Amino acid sequence: MKIAVTGATGHLGNQIINQLLKKTEKDNIVALVHTKKHAQKLIDENLEVREIDFQNEASLQKAFVGIDTLIYVASKTYSVLDRVKEFENVLSALEKDNVKNLVAMSFIADQETNPFVMSPFYGYLPRRLAGTNLNYAIAKNALYADPLVPYLPELIERHALIYPVGNAKMSFISIEDSAEAMADMALNEDILHSRKIYTLTQGRSYTMPELGKIMTKVTGHEIGYKPVSVKEFGEIYSSEGDGAELASMYAGGAMGMLTSLSDDFAHITGHEPEDMYHFLLKNYQK
Repeated sequence: MKIAVTGATGHLGNQIINQLLKKTEKDNIVALVHTKKHAQKLIDENLEVREIDFQNEASLQKAFVGIDTLIYVASKTYSVLDRVKEFENVLSALEKDNVKNLVAMSFIADQETNPFVMSPFYGYLPRRLAGTNLNYAIAKNALYADPLVPYLPELIERHALIYPVGNAKMSFISIEDSAEAMADMALNEDILHSRKIYTLTQGRSYTMPELGKIMTKVTGHEIGYKPVSVKEFGEIYSSEGDGAELASMYAGGAMGMLTSLSDDFAHITGHEPEDMYHFLLKNYQK
C-alpha cells in the first residue's frame, strides 16, 4: 500500500513520515512537498519525494498516481477561500487518480458560532467529505502543545500567561502524538473505512492558572495568569504576522470552544497520549 503525506517537510507532516517509517516499509511512503530543494533530508533518506502545488490540480493529479491512501495535512494559510480551493483540488485529483482512502487533518475550533477565522473551513471539511465516495477518517486535533515550549522564556519574563480566554479551559495534543495517531489511522483499514471524526487530545484540559502551575513546576519560575483583551493580544503579536488570527482563535477559546476532550487517541494507538507536565519537562531547556 502506497501512503502519501502532504506537507512532508512541515512540523506535522514530517512527524507523520517519521511515524510511518516505524510502522511500514520505506517503499510504501511518498513524501509530497512544495519544493524539492527543501526536502533534501527526505531525499537523503531514500524516500520517494514528489512536488505538489495545492492551487494547481494538475500537479496534484500527477503526484497522486499510484497512491492508495493520502494523509492530507493542509497548507498554513488563514485564507478560507484558498484552503477550500486547495481541498477541492485535492478531492478532484483523488477522484481522477482513483485514490480511495483519505486521512484528513482538522481542528477542534470548527463550531458554527466560533469566531476563529478558519472555523468555516474546519466546519466545511467533514460536511464536504460526507458527500464523497471516499473511505476517510478525520483527525481533529486539539491545540498543539509544542509552541508552548519556545514561548516559556517570554512567559517567565512576563511572570504570567496572557491568553484572553478567561476561566475557560483549553485542550492540547503534542505534534508527535498527533502524527502517531494519524499514521496509525492510515494503516488501520477499519478506521479508514469508518468515515468518522477522531478527536485527538491529551487526557485533560486546563484553565490558564492550572497551566501556569505546571509551567511553574517545570521551569522553577512563577508563571501566573494575567489575561489581556482579545484586541490587545492581536496587537502584541501583530508583528509575527498572525496576531489577529490567533486572537480570533482565543476569542473562541473564551467561549469554551477549545475544551474538547476525547479518548480516541488511546483507542487508535493502544496507549495514552503524553500529558502536559511530562511533555514540557522533556522539551524545556533551562
